[in-house]
Amino acid sequence: MTEVDVEFVSLVSATSQRNGAGFNPCQGLYFRPQGAKPSVAFIASHYNVDFSEHYLAPLMAQRGFGFLGWNTRFRGNEAFFLLEHALIDIGAGVNWLRQQGVETVVLLGNSGGGSLMAAYQSQALGVTMSATPGLKIPQALHELSGADCYISLNAHGGRPEVLTAWFDPAVADETDASSVVPELDMYNPDNGPPYNAVFIQRYRQAQVARNERITRWCYDELARLEGLGMADRAFNLYRTWADLRLMDPSIDPSKRREAWCYAGDPKTANYSPRGIGLTNTLRTWLSMWSLSDSHCRGELHLPRITVPSLVIQSDADTGVFPSDAQVIYEGLGAADKTLKMIPGDHYLQQPEGARNAVADLVARWLLDRI
Repeated sequence: MTEVDVEFVSLVSATSQRNGAGFNPCQGLYFRPQGAKPSVAFIASHYNVDFSEHYLAPLMAQRGFGFLGWNTRFRGNEAFFLLEHALIDIGAGVNWLRQQGVETVVLLGNSGGGSLMAAYQSQALGVTMSATPGLKIPQALHELSGADCYISLNAHGGRPEVLTAWFDPAVADETDASSVVPELDMYNPDNGPPYNAVFIQRYRQAQVARNERITRWCYDELARLEGLGMADRAFNLYRTWADLRLMDPSIDPSKRREAWCYAGDPKTANYSPRGIGLTNTLRTWLSMWSLSDSHCRGELHLPRITVPSLVIQSDADTGVFPSDAQVIYEGLGAADKTLKMIPGDHYLQQPEGARNAVADLVARWLLDRI
């Protein structure tokens, strides 16, 4: 294993310039073998999470690759996310890699970033997404540079899909985090676990209905606000740790820990203020979370990805499941695509050596193709 150099990278993008406080909107860390200029490099980004120190970055650099852990202007700022501008920010990172002499750019779509990086590659081939309501598609979106390989690692199918799958449809009042419809409550012991087929079907339908109901409300609110001379507003979203698979291991079976989620005990997490999509603007909801309106859905972009593609899924992940990986694999348009199930949790902290094993797997897969 070689020593690693780490460089701070800070850039503006076409639709976001230097902040008044002095910082650039797009920032990250570039890992590379010491003293080398690799011809193959990864870029990893997420809707919200800071990926600058991604756990795979030093491991891939030790194996001879470059790795740009890249943050858009929306790092830690999920409430204001707009897909078109996030993709432009990712494009700034891809262009920077090309300027460093990188010939093969590999998009790493990890966790929530899976659908984001898929959307990037898709739109680099030609813009098919529509603008967020009330906004316009920036010209810079038509100027994205496509990548050469795509890797999905423990990734969700899309932002609206994962939120809806995690939704608690038993919320009776969106303004009251404690309100419950008992017959839809997965934490009501009368309903399970285990959950029967009738309850599961009714529950899934109610989850979709909740997403659709919020979307309609967002459009109604935008219309109301326009009459008041306002452009947007914020709102909170409650109870997003309620995927039936968290409590019932017989649904989408894997080696995951039962009655557990990324935030610990699912019921405690569900009634806490912690969760995806906690705060949104109306337009952020439509851009990122809405089943009917958002373009942050893998199924819209995966068929357009024809570069060599690798899908990796851990068998003990408590939030991404085997069916998610299968859907991504089947959705990819690439003729050269591979699906690998591996031992490990979501972050590859267990078992010991899981991260190195994945780094070796990725390196071998790439070296067979370049």
